[in-house]
Amino acid sequence: MRNILIIGAGKSSPYLIKYLIEHSQKQELNLHITDVKIDHLTHYRKHKRCSISPINILNEKEREQYILESDIVISMLPARFHIILAKSCLKLGRNLLTASYVSDEMKSLSAEIKDKNLIFLNEIGLDPGIDHMSAKKIIDELQNESYNINSFKSYTGGLIAPESDNNSWNYKFTWNPRNVVLAGQGSPAKYIENKKYKYIPYNRLFENTERIQINNFGDFDVYPNRDSLKYREIYGLNEIDTMIRGTIRKVNFPRAWNMFVKLGLTNDSFKISNSFEMSYREFLNCFLPFHNSSSIEEKTKHVLEINEQDDEWLKLNEIGIFSSAKKIPLKNASPAQILEYILKESWSLEKEDKDMIVMYHEFKYVDNLNIENNIISTMACIGEDSTYTAMAKTVGLPLAISCLLILNQKISLRGVQTPIHKEIYNPVLKELENFDINFKEF
Repeated sequence: MRNILIIGAGKSSPYLIKYLIEHSQKQELNLHITDVKIDHLTHYRKHKRCSISPINILNEKEREQYILESDIVISMLPARFHIILAKSCLKLGRNLLTASYVSDEMKSLSAEIKDKNLIFLNEIGLDPGIDHMSAKKIIDELQNESYNINSFKSYTGGLIAPESDNNSWNYKFTWNPRNVVLAGQGSPAKYIENKKYKYIPYNRLFENTERIQINNFGDFDVYPNRDSLKYREIYGLNEIDTMIRGTIRKVNFPRAWNMFVKLGLTNDSFKISNSFEMSYREFLNCFLPFHNSSSIEEKTKHVLEINEQDDEWLKLNEIGIFSSAKKIPLKNASPAQILEYILKESWSLEKEDKDMIVMYHEFKYVDNLNIENNIISTMACIGEDSTYTAMAKTVGLPLAISCLLILNQKISLRGVQTPIHKEIYNPVLKELENFDINFKEF
């Protein structure tokens, strides 16, 4: 019997757990599912191969006892906790999987991990994860033909499915709302386009959009995200002219979101001391200039340079931000925390709502006859409901599939790894096709 320890069982875990349960008898698996609170996990007790326990990840004795009793560990915790688990897994000789970006601290352990004949597989979710695997598969195929890839653009979006799209923003929260509100902050978006380096600061990020089309789903707006430059080396494209990774949203969403950026409502660097019981209207007015005679509505239109006929005005009214009756129940909250609260009221998934994941890759290359070609590869996945979401499916299944590959000794790589290698991406992508997660090339 092989024992799998899952630490953290939030919104991204249902498909991960479901897949492993369904394979538990044939693969001789026992699952130990842990979280800081376990009330939402009690239904797993009915499965004879599942056990659930609360865990304090900061309690070394408790953490290491659970790890010692397992053969492999899957961390679904926030990224900042992975290094704690990594050090314990290294000490106790257990393999580790996460869906998060490899941190510098994690990377620094690679030699020790390799010396212990272990693999710590990171970035094996959606983005990062499926984006790496699907892109690297095409890149390797083109390079094997000695084709020269001169442009690569890659975009991913967690969106609301068309059948559940019922607000003017064409958006609902399909993953951590806080991460959505804070998206793009910190450092500028970095990329290269036509051999020119670009560094787009946060205050202009949502103005820097491009229009793409995804077959059967229409047009979308995309914008660059994070540091695309480092992926030249990761993907073996050091001399590429254009490299852009970014985010997909419905048409005009970035332009509308930019209103919040302009106003300062996404700022998380300070607290509003009197936020408790402040009305939505009062909150908005905190960010508008003082004027004796102008209304809040008039000042908002002036600052944003919009009028009542504009689509953006409809969107602002829809979220109730001009309401005097709606109150903020948060004490000493940052603007970003308050905005998150306001938006959750309008953008939370209803029980039967379906989300959608879309992914888009565009390659331009020159073949051996010096002819320019391009490949567009797209993927769209629609969830079942607000529990078994497309987000949970595309994050959880790659983790689950990779877990079995490691347990069954189908992956020989050791050290800190990401899924950019054939022995990982080929079997994972093939298995994902059985769950309607597949790419179409044009």
